[in-house]
Amino acid sequence: MSDENTATYPYTLEIQPPKAPGSPYQWAIRRKGKLIQRSDRNHPTEAKARENGMAQIELLLSGAGDR
Repeated sequence: MSDENTATYPYTLEIQPPKAPGSPYQWAIRRKGKLIQRSDRNHPTEAKARENGMAQIELLLSGAGDR
């Protein structure tokens, strides 16, 4: 298991590449393999998608994302 996955357990972040050239990146958050959240915005780069997805995981880990 990578350091990033260990630090975000039980959540994992998947970055979804564009479906066509020039299309945006998306992300998905899974908890123990089950999809729990997808990005609601388009991200122009993989780095921006990863940054936004990790921010969402941090909210979930802090309890702020509980509903």
